[in-house]
Amino acid sequence: MNQLDFLKTYSTVVVDTGNMESINKYNPQDATTNPSLILQSVNSGLYNFLIEKSVVYAKKLGGSKVQIVRNAVNKLSVCIGVEILKKIPGKISTEVNASFSFHYDFSLLEAKKIINMYEEEGIDRSRILIKLAATWQCIQVAKELKKYKINSNLTLLFSFAQAKACAQAKVYLISPFVGRILDWYMDKGLIDFYSVSEDPGVLSVKKIFDYYKNYGYKTIIMAASFRNKDQVLALSGCDYLTVSPVILNSLQESTDFFPKNLINLGCENKIVSNIYSESDFLLEHNEDAMAVEKLSDGIRKFIFDQNQLELIIQKYI
Repeated sequence: MNQLDFLKTYSTVVVDTGNMESINKYNPQDATTNPSLILQSVNSGLYNFLIEKSVVYAKKLGGSKVQIVRNAVNKLSVCIGVEILKKIPGKISTEVNASFSFHYDFSLLEAKKIINMYEEEGIDRSRILIKLAATWQCIQVAKELKKYKINSNLTLLFSFAQAKACAQAKVYLISPFVGRILDWYMDKGLIDFYSVSEDPGVLSVKKIFDYYKNYGYKTIIMAASFRNKDQVLALSGCDYLTVSPVILNSLQESTDFFPKNLINLGCENKIVSNIYSESDFLLEHNEDAMAVEKLSDGIRKFIFDQNQLELIIQKYI
């Protein structure tokens, strides 16, 4: 077997792309998308027919031009998700507009709209993960969505505070970002010599993994944003790993053996009983300068790509 085959025996492998060729090639269980990946797919020109379908749909819904454009972008994301679901047995993650990351009501409404659009296409909500930035507001949205049997993927997760808040809210899945943590430490000149065993992104996921398993939290950990193959291998055994096609290809081309590095030793302690309040969360998250900076930066970048998508849709309207 190649390394990708071995990895699939240790962790559930998810492909981080909207590209159908990559999905067909690597046979993942699940897939994830975000505004950046949707934008890449749209720029490829392969989905022009879906853009036209989305614009027609949004015009029928009516409303202001802003509402039509945003509904068309949501519909486009859903249509691409539907195409991906035809190729995989599991779930697709579809992101709520990142500009609502600090607004509970707007994020909740947007999430329900996305689910409704999928169900109009004949897709059961059990196959959808609503992707939300791991802000306090969106973590509470994910908690509320569970009442409607809607599961969420809390993304842009950089701090231990975010991980604890998600566990307490019984979020379905979190996406801690490995590579972007490493990027921050490298950019700040805080790493003189790189070793995957001391990679701050890898260590962050290991800490979350041990905490969740030790206290019996059921939230799935899906490590994301990898910069190299060694990071992926170091986290083999993590519940899920969402990996780019470039790294998946590198894994597929190698037959070198590697061990399962994260081991679930079982629950040794009862779930923490004290309530983790909003003020607790904000204070602890604020203590982590890297997490504060990278969460804000990630939200800004997703908003930028969302705006680029809206500009493309406007041309069709």
